[in-house]
Amino acid sequence: MSKPVIFACPADIELNADPLRPGSVIDGAPQARSRRLARSADGTASVMAWSCSAGRFIWHYTVDETLHVISGEAFVTDEKGEARRLGPGDMAFFPAGSCSTWHVPVEVRKLAFCRHSMPRLFGILLRAWNKLMHRLSGHAPMFNALEADGEPAPRSAAGAQAGHVTAR
Repeated sequence: MSKPVIFACPADIELNADPLRPGSVIDGAPQARSRRLARSADGTASVMAWSCSAGRFIWHYTVDETLHVISGEAFVTDEKGEARRLGPGDMAFFPAGSCSTWHVPVEVRKLAFCRHSMPRLFGILLRAWNKLMHRLSGHAPMFNALEADGEPAPRSAAGAQAGHVTAR
């Protein structure tokens, strides 16, 4: 039985109060709001719409998070002291266990793709299982297998020309 497809407009969806952790606020009175839009069947991945009003705070990442800024802006400083501006259309990846300081001058809204990380061996086993299931079912995999370095293999000549994306 197929599962329902979920559609949402994260720029317009109403969010619920989601207060920042006590003690994490450095400056101002930032008010965070969020709403889970989707969750994987195994519970290891979810998609969240999130916003925060002006302020400065520290965020500790307990899951891998890839985000895409929808509106507003934030200046994020990593553990090395390097600051980056994130604005509409920008994306960033924060691995589980990392920590960043966020300075939000005006409200920022983002779409966050969160995933609980697993030990590397389990990831290898999961990819092998998925490959076997794809072969047995006759369905083509959605993504090519990973190369030895853990990066996705290019799917086409255009993908091969684009190369790997690196942080600025």
